[in-house]
Amino acid sequence: MDLRFTPDELAFRDEVRAFIRDNLPADTRERMRLGYPPRKQDSVGWQRILNRKGWAAISWPKQWGGPGWSAVQRMIFIEENQAAPAPELLSFNITMIGPVLIQFGTEEQKRRFLPRAANLDDWWCQGFSEPGAGSDLAALKTAAKREGDHYVVNGSKIWTSTAHNADWCFLLVRTNPNAAKRQEGISFLLVDMKTPGITVRPIISIDGSHHLNEVFFDDVKVPVEMRVHEENRGWDVAKYLLGNERTGIARLGKSRERVAAAKEMAREVRQNGRPLIEDPAFRQRVAQLEVDMKALQITQYRVVSAATKQSDGRPDPLSSVLKVKGTELLQSTTELAMDAAGPLAMPIWAQELAEMANEPDILAEAAEQASASYLMLRAASIYGGTNEIQKNILSKAVLRL
Repeated sequence: MDLRFTPDELAFRDEVRAFIRDNLPADTRERMRLGYPPRKQDSVGWQRILNRKGWAAISWPKQWGGPGWSAVQRMIFIEENQAAPAPELLSFNITMIGPVLIQFGTEEQKRRFLPRAANLDDWWCQGFSEPGAGSDLAALKTAAKREGDHYVVNGSKIWTSTAHNADWCFLLVRTNPNAAKRQEGISFLLVDMKTPGITVRPIISIDGSHHLNEVFFDDVKVPVEMRVHEENRGWDVAKYLLGNERTGIARLGKSRERVAAAKEMAREVRQNGRPLIEDPAFRQRVAQLEVDMKALQITQYRVVSAATKQSDGRPDPLSSVLKVKGTELLQSTTELAMDAAGPLAMPIWAQELAEMANEPDILAEAAEQASASYLMLRAASIYGGTNEIQKNILSKAVLRL
């Protein structure tokens, strides 16, 4: 198996790097270089720039506005976009609802929603998890009762990322509470977030950011034509959505960017009178992370290469390795950045300590964001399928235990 890029793939990588360098707005680039998460306007602006280039809907067929890229090209683009760093494409739009509508949606749903999803004219959120249904998603209780030409939805969702920004929500609801199997009584609805009866309540994360939400549905009316696929067949749609896009799950570009940020801070921070970047222990730690990232990159090439040769469409269980090791590395790299910042990573002290140590203001700002990123990414091993569940998949499908 040849795991090297072809000349065409290397040329494509150069094209992607040049486009990001020349087109990413300077203010967005600087904010993200300092470790800030993208603002809504940053994400919308960058995705629209990419969409004009034809690069937003990376996994969609050309018929619906996609670039027609191979799995390797998608991987290259995702890593280069993360490493720039630039705002990531809104996954709810591009790798979730878009492919679902292409596979299961009516022609009217495709024509109405796909162009707007690619251009981020509509911001989508995901209404799956509930207070009693997280890893065991089939236990969901949010109910939708059909009344004529619409459903009446009652219930609640939790951990709903960016629901406060969203225009639409793709929602799993229980339409048959008496089904023999729980999975057989679930339907998949598209819900306008401006519909009366929807309440969004913020959940403030440990890093102080507002990214997550609770969402409550009280007698919310959803037209029947906003159902995707057949009634009580929503579990098939959900499984397709969750297993559809594996390229980039390791988030190696983000890990590389965090190591680069830590090294940049280490050139400014002084320890025992010398720049931290010269400390042997710090350099050894950086080297180990870079070796681990290279090993994971090779594993990712193997998974992507194998996926291009598959014809049955089933997920490669080795993609669980990418999720487990990728999130562990992402957490380790953010920990490295925070440790490089040292006491400056304490938000309440950052500016004062920087002034006392005569450190540049920009270092204090980057250090504070390193701490926030470290805290936020403690959840990376939970969301997107917990690492414990991924290890169960590996034990059964790969190790045959």
